[in-house]
Amino acid sequence: MPLIRITDPTDERLADYTSLTDVALRRRLETERGLYMAESTNVITRAIAAGHRPRSFLMAEKWLAGMAPVIASGCGGDDDGGPDVPVFVAEEPVLREITGFHLHRGALAAMHRPALEPVADVLARARDGAGARRVAVLEDIVDHTNVGAMFRSAAGLGVDAVLVTPRCADPLYRRSVRVSMGTVFQVPWTRITAWPAGSHELRAAGFTVAALALSPDSVSLDEFAETAAVTAPDSKVALVLGTEGDGLRRGTIAAADVVVRIPMSGDVDSLNVAAASAVGFWATRAR
Repeated sequence: MPLIRITDPTDERLADYTSLTDVALRRRLETERGLYMAESTNVITRAIAAGHRPRSFLMAEKWLAGMAPVIASGCGGDDDGGPDVPVFVAEEPVLREITGFHLHRGALAAMHRPALEPVADVLARARDGAGARRVAVLEDIVDHTNVGAMFRSAAGLGVDAVLVTPRCADPLYRRSVRVSMGTVFQVPWTRITAWPAGSHELRAAGFTVAALALSPDSVSLDEFAETAAVTAPDSKVALVLGTEGDGLRRGTIAAADVVVRIPMSGDVDSLNVAAASAVGFWATRAR
């Protein structure tokens, strides 16, 4: 593997890594270049294990030994003719100037962004090709931390696939990936380009579309979890969760098969959307 020692934080070869703290710029830059950032040894390991290809690595000298197996697997190893992927190494002060923050989780890797699959393909390949039974739809979730937390809950609580709407924050943004602990590479996901019209595609695939919202005609999550839509052996549920401030759009609620609310107490009307997703995923998990 090409080991490149960096002393100049303005080195043009580091263009993928500069100004990582500018969220708006990074979102645009990562999309235009077809890349995303994986941060920490665990996250990079999961990304490569999922088949994602690194463009380069960036780390301090002290992380080289621990990262060597990951780098080798990402570079294709020594025996199969895999591509040479540069490994940039720099001292901590230089790394801080490059990225804008203290890199204390091992390493960064600039990764090639994979092409998004059609919704039908993602639903079909979930559960090792058996097809998805539990799906989460993230409508316009704008906070990257919430997106990452929701993916982690989805992975841990048996959600087979995640669909994100056009205005939802990028699941492959660095903070989303980090908060998800790399589970964004574990759960099949894609963007559903037409929404809420896309709910018809889910319904045609056999899903009961359940909108999680406060509504006069809503049913409690406890009640919904006991219906045949959830308990039947071949049941399919798509749980739709809305943006942090206003919740789901009116059109989304109108297009749903059922509106579901989480029973609350203590004069609290709702939970943070990431917390609500975990509750909803648990209650509607496949039995």
